[in-house]
Amino acid sequence: MVKRGTSKSEDLWRVPPPGALGPLDEHGRRIGVPAPDLSLSIVIPCLNAEHGLRRTLDALTGAARSGFTPEIVVVDGGSTDRTKEIAEASGARVIESPPGRGTQLAAGARAAKGDWLLFLHGDTALDRGWAASVMVFASNERNRERAAVFSFALDDERPAARRLERIVRWRNRWLGLPYGDQGLLLHRRFYRRLGGYKEIPLMEDVDLIRRIGLSRLALFDVRAVTSAERYVRGGYFRRALRNLFCLTLFFCRVPPRLIARIYS
Repeated sequence: MVKRGTSKSEDLWRVPPPGALGPLDEHGRRIGVPAPDLSLSIVIPCLNAEHGLRRTLDALTGAARSGFTPEIVVVDGGSTDRTKEIAEASGARVIESPPGRGTQLAAGARAAKGDWLLFLHGDTALDRGWAASVMVFASNERNRERAAVFSFALDDERPAARRLERIVRWRNRWLGLPYGDQGLLLHRRFYRRLGGYKEIPLMEDVDLIRRIGLSRLALFDVRAVTSAERYVRGGYFRRALRNLFCLTLFFCRVPPRLIARIYS
């Protein structure tokens, strides 16, 4: 992993795509390099996520082609739709938890069996090549004390979506504040030492990222493509402004339960 300069705008480490480190076969594995024995659990918190979950789970099938089979743990917060049925049909292990993303993420981490943990939202699908990138990151012993996120993208062709993606890239580089919709990969031991996800109603992703710190954060070039439905429904500008307002309140130490009321 190579740092691309010394300016603050490049402080977020970038993980080179697997192809930059040598030729790959048709499954995304580096030719002539044995696949590491990767023990990975993917934790996906869900609540009435039937419309996006199938796409999220289908995108994870690339792992087998890269030489490993992750454990997939879907943490259901009391869905009344087909979320659990879709998850079970895909081979995921479904556990139940009280609703609340922080609570569900913490429950999923406790239930997961893998040495590496990948936390992923139920409406986010990882692009092709994600598994090979994870293997490259996990094969470096130094990265057991670091975490990695994916590049933010939206499944919307409107110019507003591209503007928001640029804003997120800026936030990643200058503030080191990726949100949960970019996924989060880290070793279980590192997760535990950080104290894990707090069971708070909002900002659980920002809270954990702040404890990780910019110097221990890496960025995959592979995209995490998130549903733009909530931005389309609520308006790109209004939702982005509300998110910024809630983030400001969090940094001003307003209790997350009060911020959650504003957010909802």
